[in-house]
Order: sequence, then C-alpha cells, then structure tokens
Amino acid sequence: MESNNILKHILPKEFSEYFEITGIKEQDNKLHINLDERNILPEEHTDKPLESKGFYDPVNLQDFPIRDKAVILVIRKRKWRDKITGETYSRNWELTAKGTSFTKEFAAFLKEMVR
Repeated sequence: MESNNILKHILPKEFSEYFEITGIKEQDNKLHINLDERNILPEEHTDKPLESKGFYDPVNLQDFPIRDKAVILVIRKRKWRDKITGETYSRNWELTAKGTSFTKEFAAFLKEMVR
C-alpha cells in the first residue's frame, strides 16, 4: 500500500516497524488509520513453538492531527498460541501515555503546551 511509505514518516517509529497499515477512512472530520501488528514473533518468546492466532480486539489511540483532522490509530495487537501448551502470548506494547488514550509523543506535546 502506497500510504505505508508516506505514513511511516508521520507515525511513531514503533508503528512503522511493527505494524502494517490496513486501511484509512475519513469520518466526521477524523482520520481512522487501521494498523495490524505484523506477524513477527516477539524476541522474548522465540524459544517457544508459537503460531499466529489472529488479533485481540482493536484499541483506539489519538495521535497528532493531520490537516486539521483528528487522527485515530485503530490498533490490532497480534496474539500467538504455543502449539504445545496452548498458552497465548502477545508483545507488551507501551504505545500510550500512562492513563490516557494518546500516543506517548502526542501526550508529551499536549503536556508541554499546557505549561
């Protein structure tokens, strides 16, 4: 998707490295950017026989506006299942500022603006 090339310069680094843009929709003056976690095994679990088993329910994060439109990142984290034990695993993403639904960078910007 061509938009991946452009948005990798706009989105936080973790998003462009570990997520794939699966769609962009404009609704009510908001851009909803759908991102699915790539099928890359978490480094901390490479010793386990894991297989991808879809995604958790999506989470919405608010990021910097683009062209006067609010930006909502619709994130789907991937889940992996251990083929032997049946245990489910996922990456421990810390994409939001604590206690908010904002990306870390956007929350830091807003905090600085209040000062």
